[in-house]
Amino acid sequence: MEFDFADVQPKFLMLLYGLIAFAVVVGGLLLLLDAVPSWFARRHEAQLIAASASGAPLPRRRKPREGMFAFFFLLPAVLLLMIGLVVPAIRTTLLSFMDGGSSNWVGLRNYAWMFSEDSIVRVLINTLVWVLLVPLVATAFGLIYSVLVDRARFESVAKSLIFMPMAISFVGAAIIWKFVYAYRGDGQEQIGLLNQIVVSLGGEPKQWLLDSPLNTLLLIVIMVWIQAGFAMVVLSAAIKAIPADIVEAARLDGVTPWQMFWQITMPSIRPALIVVVVTLSIATLKVFDIVRTATNGNYETSVIANEMYNQAFRYGQNGQGSALAVFLFVLVIPLVIYQIRNLRQQQEG
Repeated sequence: MEFDFADVQPKFLMLLYGLIAFAVVVGGLLLLLDAVPSWFARRHEAQLIAASASGAPLPRRRKPREGMFAFFFLLPAVLLLMIGLVVPAIRTTLLSFMDGGSSNWVGLRNYAWMFSEDSIVRVLINTLVWVLLVPLVATAFGLIYSVLVDRARFESVAKSLIFMPMAISFVGAAIIWKFVYAYRGDGQEQIGLLNQIVVSLGGEPKQWLLDSPLNTLLLIVIMVWIQAGFAMVVLSAAIKAIPADIVEAARLDGVTPWQMFWQITMPSIRPALIVVVVTLSIATLKVFDIVRTATNGNYETSVIANEMYNQAFRYGQNGQGSALAVFLFVLVIPLVIYQIRNLRQQQEG
């Protein structure tokens, strides 16, 4: 196949423009944060030398204004935050009150459609099921695993096994589990692990990802498999941070392992538990990759993020897609606020 440079020339030009823009932005930041303060320092040093040589009184050095320096350091981050988050959020909110072509105002029609269309109501219910099950189940698995392997002989190896799925992307994990749920017709050799187990036990293979609501629960298993490692790491660190004298005093009092767990471990790691549950809840609300890769949202498995993509980019309904995006944003805000308040209380305490 002959390579035609003319076909790829626009892509190379776009790449070149991107590199130039990157160099300009990075160079500007370096100039702003390094060269400018250095220039002022050299200027003040030159004034001191000139004043010493002429016998004039030394110029008084102005006290640096911390607010100005903080402004210079925060300005790039604030600009990027405005461009990448605030402006798109405002634009999406405005689009949610317009029709599919973003040309006419329709008021709250898109939000009324969200709660009246049966298929979208099913999407909302699926999202609720995800948010209820994933944080609780993943946190429970992580907590139980942390307690069982704490100070065990091969603790590091055991923790590595459950943490390993976190190194896999959501898309990669969904592809792996699609092979686990894979189905071949009756009478054929099953390549899916789950169907092979069913057949070996005398059962009939089935298409697991086609039956609702079982398929949603099977997709949730993928998310739990990934996030249980995160819960385990955080909770294991919290368990090891429990003061040893408290543990020893409880053992001297003759508490049972069950009492140790509920009366010592759980109250001590409560802040870490809240952090894990809230973090997993936010991540679950935004889940997209797993559903998109495993079922493409078909067979009543779609969630808000996947349906938002479908409405805006597949069906050309910008208003409805934006309304779903705004609704998802509204659901995330209380969790973020609670997380911030919880962290602030921990710091003050």
